[in-house]
Amino acid sequence: MFPLKDTIPHRQTPFVMWLIFVVNTLVFLYQLSLSREALQELILRYGVIPRSFTDPRWALENGLKAFNVLAFLTSMFLHGGWFHFISNMWAFLIFADNVEDRLGHLRFLAFYLLCGLFAGLIHVLFNPFSPVPTIGASGAISGVMGAYMVLFPTSRIITLVPIFLIPFLVEIPAFLFIGLWFLSQFFNGMFSLLLPQNFGGIAWWAHIGGFVFGILLLPIFLRRSRGYRRRFS
Repeated sequence: MFPLKDTIPHRQTPFVMWLIFVVNTLVFLYQLSLSREALQELILRYGVIPRSFTDPRWALENGLKAFNVLAFLTSMFLHGGWFHFISNMWAFLIFADNVEDRLGHLRFLAFYLLCGLFAGLIHVLFNPFSPVPTIGASGAISGVMGAYMVLFPTSRIITLVPIFLIPFLVEIPAFLFIGLWFLSQFFNGMFSLLLPQNFGGIAWWAHIGGFVFGILLLPIFLRRSRGYRRRFS
């Protein structure tokens, strides 16, 4: 299933959503301009490396910074390639505008960054000895998706579904689309605990952590609704 758009128009210009998108895009274009060695150095310096938090001696021996807390922020704006970047930003643009509508601009910015922070922490917790740097906005975006599911459960997600290689457009309720997505992340995350580190090269537990914390943090940041129609609440 590939989501194309949702059916809820935003009521005000999502300035923060576009700001985050532009920053991610500029950083990604900068990454593309680097040599392979320089890019690797950038990711090692600004990505989240779990073992550098749990084994500071190992980090120092390998020329890394131990307890690099800033990496929880900087890693959110790095991506591992075109597919990683496009898939993250596509989902972000679908779900973020309506969440920003409900939270307000500054609240949404704080909410997004905190979801990414908690996602990184959960990833370290479940992969404490991984020496592989983790990058990407997906943990924070997972938090946005969790908030969207709570705020707009009956919204429709227009989804491209291939059936016998024939593409069909289907409107799927948000709670079902996002719920199925979360279940896939959860089962993959549980499966990854039984296999070597970095199963599939995806930070499943960052997605799970961001999603759960997005739901938990939502009541703290939610402002009073300004007349959203009941069918979208």
